[in-house]
Amino acid sequence: MVEQIIELLDTRVRPAVAQDGGDIIFHRFEPGDGIVYLTMQGACAGCPSSTMTLKSGIENLLKHYVPEVNAVEAVA
Repeated sequence: MVEQIIELLDTRVRPAVAQDGGDIIFHRFEPGDGIVYLTMQGACAGCPSSTMTLKSGIENLLKHYVPEVNAVEAVA
């Protein structure tokens, strides 16, 4: 499951985030509660839209492809 999450981040999320000068780092997936922990870096770290990107974009994408994912949380 972790490999699938990382592959989705690398192929679908990272290129889009990189276009805006940012990056996304996978920290861990907690299977018990279904939470994926990520860090936004670069231009995305201080961007006011990063929370929306995280919740509306990345969380919805991961939930769609990996039903075990319940939420995405930012790690500082």
